[in-house]
Amino acid sequence: MASWVLSECGLKPLPRVYPQARNGLTSKTAIFANARPLPVCKSNIFGSSLRASNGIRGTNWALNVSAPLRVPSVDGGDNGRVSVNGVEDGSDFDPGAPPPFNLADIRAAIPKHLWVKDPWRSMSYVVRDVAVVLGLAAVAAYFNNWVVWPLYWFAQGTMFWALFVLGHDCGHGSFSNNPKLNSVVGHLLHSSILVPYHGWRISHRTHHQNHGHVENDESWHPLSEKVYKTLDKATQMLRFTLPFPMLAYPFYLWGRSPGKSGSHFDPNSDLFVPNERKDIITSTACWTAMAGLLVGLSFVMGPVQMLKLYGVPYWLFVMWLDLVTYLHHHGHEDKLPWYRGKEWSYLRGGLTTLDRDYGLINNIHHDIGTHVIHHLFPQIPHYNLVEATEAAKPVLGKYYREPKKSGPLPLHLLGVLIRSMKRDHYVSDTGDVVYYQTDKKLPGSVTSE
Repeated sequence: MASWVLSECGLKPLPRVYPQARNGLTSKTAIFANARPLPVCKSNIFGSSLRASNGIRGTNWALNVSAPLRVPSVDGGDNGRVSVNGVEDGSDFDPGAPPPFNLADIRAAIPKHLWVKDPWRSMSYVVRDVAVVLGLAAVAAYFNNWVVWPLYWFAQGTMFWALFVLGHDCGHGSFSNNPKLNSVVGHLLHSSILVPYHGWRISHRTHHQNHGHVENDESWHPLSEKVYKTLDKATQMLRFTLPFPMLAYPFYLWGRSPGKSGSHFDPNSDLFVPNERKDIITSTACWTAMAGLLVGLSFVMGPVQMLKLYGVPYWLFVMWLDLVTYLHHHGHEDKLPWYRGKEWSYLRGGLTTLDRDYGLINNIHHDIGTHVIHHLFPQIPHYNLVEATEAAKPVLGKYYREPKKSGPLPLHLLGVLIRSMKRDHYVSDTGDVVYYQTDKKLPGSVTSE
């Protein structure tokens, strides 16, 4: 398990990270209290060993990598990676190497006003989205014909996803500085789309605390080769055959990912510690109340009408959530590293996340595609993420991967998703810096076609 934030971040040791959640996402105070700028890191290559010095005497960044130092792009090209014999192929940038900057450097580049949370502005987005949701439902129910319904399903499913993102901000505390306001608004928004607010909030906190860590990350983390091979063939195929992975979220809430146990609804789950159990009971009760309301409305309006008004948009929302969250951590044209052991740090894990452009959807789902800075600093309000990212780019350098520009609708991301599903299956059981590998025997994989 990762129990240290590496010294290249200029941080003191953190408490040991456990698979289950602990209280509170590491606060910005804790992260930066002892941060200090360090000299620029320069890499040296000696044979098949890669070492980088961060300017601290005695520190050895020898990478224990389970893949060759030449990191291929997913289309089979070398893309300028460093070869095993130490000869440069046009670029000496290695995405798995420790960065020559720390969290304090990035934070210092982001203007102070971008950290300010405006609860009135946050509430204005809630009012806007709820009004659109109610308006769409009223229009669809009024016309009630099969020309309108498909348009309604896409639009309403997208708006359910927008509600989720606002509740997500409540969970991070970026909605406002008032914990009670965050909790009330978060419960209302998430319960309305059948998400247990506190259960998800705590597991998502674990995801941020351990992003990029093979074993400790919580959502869309890679399977180790050993765990992957314990899955039966049907499960392997379902996990990597569309559209099934894009329908996974409700099942994840009930049973988590393969290799992990627990439920977001169970106060005794391994996800939670004892003093969080009351929160879980509260959120599960709110979820149950919403489920009961939907059942009651089905008796009043009829199950078919409820399916059209709520059921289909709900599953479109699930597909949005799974698509966006998956592509935040997968599918780049170059394979990106995952870490374990002492090679992992909060900074290095966060730098493996990806920004995505969703065209017209960017504003609708509150710029959640601007994800790198959000992962490193989840306290920044969503409406400041774009500007914060622009301010941080000079510091991030090549560790920031510019997203491909989208048309009005992000149809280009479907190809990215399909390609990743064919290639990104598991990582090695050994090595502290690992890359996705492909199961050549899996039907539909890129090498089995």
